Amino acid sequence: MSKSICGIDCTKCELSNTCQGCTQTDGHPFGSACVIAPYCRKGEAALKEFKDRLLEAFHSLPIAELQEVQDLNPLKGSFINLEYTLPSARTVKFWDDNKIYLGNQICRKGSGRCYGLAADDRYLMVCEYGDLGSDPELAAFMRWNETQEFCKGDTK
Repeated sequence: MSKSICGIDCTKCELSNTCQGCTQTDGHPFGSACVIAPYCRKGEAALKEFKDRLLEAFHSLPIAELQEVQDLNPLKGSFINLEYTLPSARTVKFWDDNKIYLGNQICRKGSGRCYGLAADDRYLMVCEYGDLGSDPELAAFMRWNETQEFCKGDTK
């Protein structure tokens, strides 16, 4: 495997030993769907449009630092799937460890904490956390894209 559906050079990826390849698995490299694979199959313009709509959704949130985010990157769920403590003291994770999402990270100004952004074609999340994902707190978790037609393809 040398290139993925989205054009990433698989030979330079630290996960290449555990990945089954998105081309070989029809966009399910770790057993679950890659959110961008259906858009990549439709062409670069479809992926750009999807990312632009998602960035618009993030920018519409009342968090000033999010305005600085100009791109979203494919991220394996296990990298972003932090465990959150709910007010009931129950702990939960929101993402599938084996799915590929779009996301980014931006440091909070005047703080040792960061904002983490993650999304698929139905939900978006913004969280805040310390070093190495410590003490994560949800800033936003919501459905988005409800009025848009989803890209045809398996995005489960």
